[in-house]
Amino acid sequence: MTKALLKKQLMELFSFFWRDRKKNKVRTGGRLVLSVALYLILFLVVSVIFYVLASALCMPLAAAGMDWLYFALMGLIGIAMGAFGSVFNTYASLYQAKDNYMLMAMPVKPSQLLFVRLMGVYLMGLLYELLVMVPTLLVYYTTAAPGAGAVIGSILVTLLNSVFVLIISTILGWVVALLSGKTRRKSLMAVALSLAFIAAYYYIYATAYQMLSSIIAAPGIAGSFIRRNLYPLYQMGLAAEGRISALLIFSAMVLGLFAVVYLILAKSYIKIVTTSKGEVRKKYKEQAGKAGSLQNALFRKELRRFLNSPTYMLNCGLGIVLMVIAAVVLVIKGGSLMIMLNGIFGSGQGVIPLLACAMICMAASMNDITAPSVSLEGKTIWLLQSYPVSAWQALAAKLRLHLTLTIVPVLLLTAAIEYVLRPDVIYMVLIPVVAVLFVLFMAAFGLTMNLLMPNLTWTDETVPVKQSMGVMLSLFGGWVLVLALGGIYYLVGSWIAPELYLFCVALLLLAGSVCLLLWLKNKGAKIFQSL
Repeated sequence: MTKALLKKQLMELFSFFWRDRKKNKVRTGGRLVLSVALYLILFLVVSVIFYVLASALCMPLAAAGMDWLYFALMGLIGIAMGAFGSVFNTYASLYQAKDNYMLMAMPVKPSQLLFVRLMGVYLMGLLYELLVMVPTLLVYYTTAAPGAGAVIGSILVTLLNSVFVLIISTILGWVVALLSGKTRRKSLMAVALSLAFIAAYYYIYATAYQMLSSIIAAPGIAGSFIRRNLYPLYQMGLAAEGRISALLIFSAMVLGLFAVVYLILAKSYIKIVTTSKGEVRKKYKEQAGKAGSLQNALFRKELRRFLNSPTYMLNCGLGIVLMVIAAVVLVIKGGSLMIMLNGIFGSGQGVIPLLACAMICMAASMNDITAPSVSLEGKTIWLLQSYPVSAWQALAAKLRLHLTLTIVPVLLLTAAIEYVLRPDVIYMVLIPVVAVLFVLFMAAFGLTMNLLMPNLTWTDETVPVKQSMGVMLSLFGGWVLVLALGGIYYLVGSWIAPELYLFCVALLLLAGSVCLLLWLKNKGAKIFQSL
């Protein structure tokens, strides 16, 4: 039974090779070969990145006789990579697998089920860890020419690190499951975790070069810090060098911790997977119902879809968060920005408000909420079409959602920019007017593109949200429009005042928005009704 369960787990784990989740079909023949080849190329590209990093570290550290520090640093990166790659798989496959109840109803021991689930998590973590550790070992073997002890030690440490990845993934997966159970809106929690990861990624990316340079310049300082404060990491590095005592100590720490985690999990696994945690209990409270307007009801429907889909929020509403962050940063660092701008443009101060307006529009174009909104109705679009509402009212609700969620952060960013720039009164009026008209134009443009190129046959919502032509045109179309307007001003700016040009842009956006809205109300409504 364990063998059959393990085979099933492996087929699910690597189903991305042989199953097309977009069309929900099994890949065969050439498509299967192409799928495997594409994934192998992707893994190779990622491995090359870590190969370059390992090459930069290995030679100076090996020359300084600090091979252990090389393995400590690269091993830590491998552990982080493995944990990141498997933590969400842990939550889905270990704690929240859809077939848990079905398998427990069969003659399957809980220990067998737990072992199989953990093996799936272990293999996924090992796969991600090897993306780092394979190039790490290759660089070390070709650069440092180690002896047999170091070769065996480094391989064993790689395997021990994969067990440590399993421990971290199991614990973090449990935390994700706990938070998911305690949160009423699980989609918002998923978005929050994703944004936290994005922020951490960019922070690490921004500081990685400086940290790497510091380690290479003064490896002794970094080594002393790890030796004093990170004893397990120090022993891991020594074990990879081939020191038997360190290998025994590191093995005891990892395997001992795994034994504790496994025993705790084995005793509580059935309770964890069969208990629905954090369900919000609602008490019945009798109260008179209130009738709302038709427009508000349609708007709430669109808002619920947006808030219940992490994919929709992250890909089409990320600009909301970025604009708020940009506004805060501008208020804090605005003085330094003004010094830089004054130094660059000098007497050409009239260009600065135009650049500020362009920056606002660029940020606003990252919201493309209307672009997939029709496609997201999917095969149930007939429900909306059967409501006692006109097609234009349904489309207007989608426009309203885009405008509501985008204009507020746009105005916040505009206020921050005007607080820093302190422009003339005419710019203080024109900049927010142009920004709002740009949002209106892009909302109507995105909805128009979606009506002209709808996709209602998807099986995964990532297809209309991330892979549709309408979304691509809407997103890049906004950038192209801003760049085109900037290019036009570059050509005509010598004989037209900046404020007059900004006024002309406002008129152009207003005319374009009116044309698109009229098309949506007439032709677009007919297209929507016929979908």
